[in-house]
Amino acid sequence: GRQRERWETFPEAGSGFTCEGAAKLLLDTFEYQGLVKHTGGCHCGAVRFEVWASADLHIFDCNCSICKKKQNRHFIVPASHFKLLKGAESMTTYTFNTHKAQHTFCKRCGVQSFYTPRSNPGGYGIAPHCLDEGTVRSVAIEEFNGSDWEKAMKEHKTIKNMSKE
Repeated sequence: GRQRERWETFPEAGSGFTCEGAAKLLLDTFEYQGLVKHTGGCHCGAVRFEVWASADLHIFDCNCSICKKKQNRHFIVPASHFKLLKGAESMTTYTFNTHKAQHTFCKRCGVQSFYTPRSNPGGYGIAPHCLDEGTVRSVAIEEFNGSDWEKAMKEHKTIKNMSKE
């Protein structure tokens, strides 16, 4: 009826959306209430992604052996909030020790814009410095003692659940 008529005329109203695009936007807005869609990628542009997260980012600054070397600061999201838009074929993975953390990076430029952290294998650690500008409102940085990983994980109250829905 009338609802269908409104949806059919929606693209003509100058919005630039198709009916399907508008429906997806509404569904995303409902599913990710209170979150912002951030986009980002590597330096050369071969890898691009989108991630739904707060506009106020809680960043972990880890001092484990690899994070310290590459200055890996990241925020954690559930896998369902992350979507690789392009570049799967341009990425490679480095693992070590327990092989639980999957350190993915662009084969062309070497930038790690996201990875699968050992603390949250069901989610992603996103490098905030690889996000496109305009969607981050604030950043709070928390030091994480990854050099004593087991102890830090036992003592931290929330990190294990950051990739949960």
